[in-house]
Amino acid sequence: MENREIILEINHLTKVFQDEPDVNAEPILEDLNLKLHRKEFLSILGPSGCGKTTMLRCIAGFESYEGEILVGGVSTTKPGTDRIMVFQDFNQIFPWQTVEKNIQYPLKLQGIKDKDQLKAISDEYLRKVNLDGTQKKYPHQLSGGMKQRVAIAKALAQKPKIILMDEPFAALDAMTRNKLQAELLNISRQEDCTFIFITHNIQEAIVLGDRIIVMSKKGKIKIDKQNTLARPITPASPGYGDMWTLFHDAIEE
Repeated sequence: MENREIILEINHLTKVFQDEPDVNAEPILEDLNLKLHRKEFLSILGPSGCGKTTMLRCIAGFESYEGEILVGGVSTTKPGTDRIMVFQDFNQIFPWQTVEKNIQYPLKLQGIKDKDQLKAISDEYLRKVNLDGTQKKYPHQLSGGMKQRVAIAKALAQKPKIILMDEPFAALDAMTRNKLQAELLNISRQEDCTFIFITHNIQEAIVLGDRIIVMSKKGKIKIDKQNTLARPITPASPGYGDMWTLFHDAIEE
């Protein structure tokens, strides 16, 4: 991992939500530092309110902040197609457009006009998320798991350097969630992309992450651990129980 390109570097990231100008607000993120390598899959755990989503929004360029965020060595403060966010809800999918048109829309904004090229790209990424054949369907015709697959395909088709995922499977039933975890893990191994994945589910973090961090209530990184368990990872995997307990205890403290 040390020889891989550093794709994301966060230096002294601090974020304060100042609702009242005369009140000294507590920072939700304080002097946070993080380096992430190309093609790494980072799982993020932590108690509610510890700044997980805020950190993702800062990386995405949706929030102002103090400190520095570098993507591919370049300082970034605004949204860009090198960083795509996948949310827990399905609001990023346009209900008035078909599945393929949803995927093609941001590509058109990037300047791709050729219809055959657009179709080839949308077909390719729908196959990757096991949605081949749904091109002409509308979102209301899809299940929750299928909608989230469309959101992932839409993100991947833009070929970002980093995909930011904020509890994308939290609203899904357990069986669908497990299936999407396996699919996402397979996709992450094929794509030249770095994944940052927020979850409250410790098992999900361990199954997916090459590396797992636990954030504290003070908006700092409490644990930063490489996942050395042999894949595929299940609760029966040697070392799984110790790792689960480590993260659980750190979150509960």
